[in-house]
Amino acid sequence: MKTYQTKDIRNIAIFGHGGSGKTSLLEALAFNAKAIDRMGRVEDKNTISDFDPEENKRGISISSAMAAIEAGGKKINIIDVPGYFDFIGEWYGALQVADCAIIVEDALSGVEVGTEKAWELIREKNIPALVVLNKMDRENVNFQKALEQTEAYMGSKVVPFQFPVGEGLDFKGLKGIVSEKEYEYAGGKRSEKSVSIAEYQEYRDKLIEYAAESSEEMMEKYFEGEELSMEEIFAGLKVTFAQGNVVPLFVASATKNIGVDLLLDFIVRYCPSPLEAKKMKTVEGEEVAYDSKLPFSAQIFKTIADPYVGKLSLFKVVTGSLSGTMELLNSTQDKKEKVNHLYTMFGKKQLDIDEIVAGDIGAFAKLTDSITGDTLCDAKQKVEYENIDFPKPVISMAVSPKSKGDEDKLSTGLQRLREEDPTITIERNAETKQTLINGLGEVHVDVVSCKLKTKFGVDVELNEPIIPFRETIKKKATAEGKHKKQSGGRGQFGVVFVDFEPTHDLDVDMEFVDKVVGGAVPRNFIPAVEKGLRDCVLEGVLAGYPVVGLRCTLFDGKFHPVDSDEMSFKMAASLAYREGMPKANPVLLEPIYEIKIIVPEEYMGDIMGDLNKKRGRIMGMEPIQGGKQIINAEAPLKEMFRYATELRSMTQARGEFSMQFVRYEEMPATIAEKVIAEAKERKEG
Repeated sequence: MKTYQTKDIRNIAIFGHGGSGKTSLLEALAFNAKAIDRMGRVEDKNTISDFDPEENKRGISISSAMAAIEAGGKKINIIDVPGYFDFIGEWYGALQVADCAIIVEDALSGVEVGTEKAWELIREKNIPALVVLNKMDRENVNFQKALEQTEAYMGSKVVPFQFPVGEGLDFKGLKGIVSEKEYEYAGGKRSEKSVSIAEYQEYRDKLIEYAAESSEEMMEKYFEGEELSMEEIFAGLKVTFAQGNVVPLFVASATKNIGVDLLLDFIVRYCPSPLEAKKMKTVEGEEVAYDSKLPFSAQIFKTIADPYVGKLSLFKVVTGSLSGTMELLNSTQDKKEKVNHLYTMFGKKQLDIDEIVAGDIGAFAKLTDSITGDTLCDAKQKVEYENIDFPKPVISMAVSPKSKGDEDKLSTGLQRLREEDPTITIERNAETKQTLINGLGEVHVDVVSCKLKTKFGVDVELNEPIIPFRETIKKKATAEGKHKKQSGGRGQFGVVFVDFEPTHDLDVDMEFVDKVVGGAVPRNFIPAVEKGLRDCVLEGVLAGYPVVGLRCTLFDGKFHPVDSDEMSFKMAASLAYREGMPKANPVLLEPIYEIKIIVPEEYMGDIMGDLNKKRGRIMGMEPIQGGKQIINAEAPLKEMFRYATELRSMTQARGEFSMQFVRYEEMPATIAEKVIAEAKERKEG
């Protein structure tokens, strides 16, 4: 592919609810740009953007994919993002580099939760957007209803550029509101004719008014009643669209290729180039414009882990240009990276390019240390761009290899997949000895486990994580620990008397107090007593969980001048612990988490009722914009394992939540009994 200048580049991301036809729209755009000879179909598993084995197996997009196409003298980098919410992390990388967004709606379903979330994030990022009412050929489609839904949700900025000619099974074309033409499609060809659009005049007037607002000169002309030319209208709409002041609405059937050629023409002519788009921000908050004359800088927005090809890093150039081999500075990590080959992407294909300029998107192969979000730049002109704020994980699963010898393969695979997907975090819990995968949903984590097998050859099991319970005591108890061993030669002897009592400070495991007087326990053996007790509190007497909030006071003991040693007193301390703790009313503690839930108001009753069932406590509520409420609550971790899935189900995926640990609390006895029984089973099994 040839090198395009910044003014001739378009960076588009396609968003929408799962099943709205994003992947099919990309196929149709590529077909109209003559990048492919025939359109692939999702059901045939032969589309440009769904090439991962997991995507083909599940029939859904799970990763964003890019396809660079050429049309009208422009290079158009199109990023197709998944619609399923478990993979919403892919949206954030795409939003970092897109200069314009397409929101695809299923014309029959109208505004769905994926539409809402896309609109919310696009507004946050202040990116111009257009809406495509796709699948206009579906039976029972009602264009007016879909338009009204979209206007109601997105506001008055939404203005149809087109109206359908027929709808549902009779959909055969469209009328252009500004061009005043009717376009009909038959046998793969388009015909057009001039028509009256008197019935849609209010929408045309609205578009002309938006166009006039683009400049004082045009506004003056408009208010003086002068008619704006077609060229002026489109020029004005280009400006207001780039500013995000108008959201054009198009109609199409991607699978029948109706209206897609006109959408492509709009992208070429009216979508902003990087020169007209929002600037990049540095970590210091400084805005940087796309400029090929400055020293090179770029940001990685996506990483693809391929066990055969190696790591592919997709990036957007912010300043400068790059050609051939060059050593760059990773300013995020302060490490050097050498780049040898430049590519542009077309689905899974890597196409060689000789040069890449500011505003364009490309790919590096086999970078050593760089990961998603990192900035690469000329070492002489250091710059670091604001990192990508990916969503935080909401679910954890314990992962383990089915074959004992696969631990290293598992570790390598997880590391590579973590590079590919920043919304995954991996941690090793030293206490439970489990490796945890944290992700955005159960399907997300399941996909990770499947990729471990298909990409890295390691078969794994997923299980619920062991909850890190704690134990403490509620009353004081005194115990004697006596260790005596005589088997010929030197023996072992040590006796200790220890008080065990609660401190109620559950942030500290054990407080050791030495109250020995008169040398009942020699000073040099007292550290051994403390060590013996500290070893013991790692495992409570109820279910083997670590003990917290405990004070151990050594107040007396006995020793033998010959047989006593450190080991004797360490053992004596252990015996005192085993005798005293069961008498001190031991109880099980569970972790309590602070939960922040954001939901539309209509779901408040269901959410609060569910929290009560989970032994939760509502701490407060706060209304926010968009008809939503923040619910602040506390709940035991034990009840929250599948909450990401449950909340999604209760709110039709319109709710979101975050949680963080706050403290430990005593667990109700009936629930504690079950936990203790499970712990014993695990130990015996």
